[in-house]
Amino acid sequence: MTVHRILVVEDDHGLRDVLARGLRDEGFDVVTAADGAGALRIVDDRTHAVVLDIGLPDADGRDVCQAMRATGVTVPVIFLTAHDGLADRLAGFSSGGDDYLGKPFHLVELAARVRAAVRRGGRAPGIEVGALRLDPVRHLLLVGETPVPLTPTEFRLLGCLMAEPGAVVRRRVLVRAGWPEGAQVSDNTLDQYLTRLRRKLRSGACAHGIETVRGVGYRFG
Repeated sequence: MTVHRILVVEDDHGLRDVLARGLRDEGFDVVTAADGAGALRIVDDRTHAVVLDIGLPDADGRDVCQAMRATGVTVPVIFLTAHDGLADRLAGFSSGGDDYLGKPFHLVELAARVRAAVRRGGRAPGIEVGALRLDPVRHLLLVGETPVPLTPTEFRLLGCLMAEPGAVVRRRVLVRAGWPEGAQVSDNTLDQYLTRLRRKLRSGACAHGIETVRGVGYRFG
């Protein structure tokens, strides 16, 4: 019988111990890390799944997931976060995650999701709209076959917008999707990022654009 090795990445010492103990009680072999750098050092070909907190002290967990994907790690990644809105989940999926669990949660649910993720195996999903594809493995926007490099924040913002083409995405939802939990982001900072994204879309001869909906947010289409 295979004992599946799970990497738990959580900066809160008490919660990390609770998660590790609970998953061990469910029959998993558990290793832990307190930050993104530790996770990237530990994850290897013996790892069957990663339970990854988004709010890490040294990095956004979504960036850590993208870094794993970029190095060829394809095991399932389950995000843990205090935010569990639709846009938050979509931003996690566009970063290469496989599942998303909002805090607080029951250990039995986490164990069930880990088992399901291990059964499905690894994958690195992307988001497609027409000829556009967000590739979380290479961390690129592809316009047809033309790659358009994005920063991690730009990648998450565009993923949030592309996940709901034609719908208005509110500014506060974009801020949650683009920046780590608790970050203080001004309206001007968000506008500057969206302006840069527009330029990159135009440089790639993209047929889609980002429209400002005054007083509300932005729309991709």
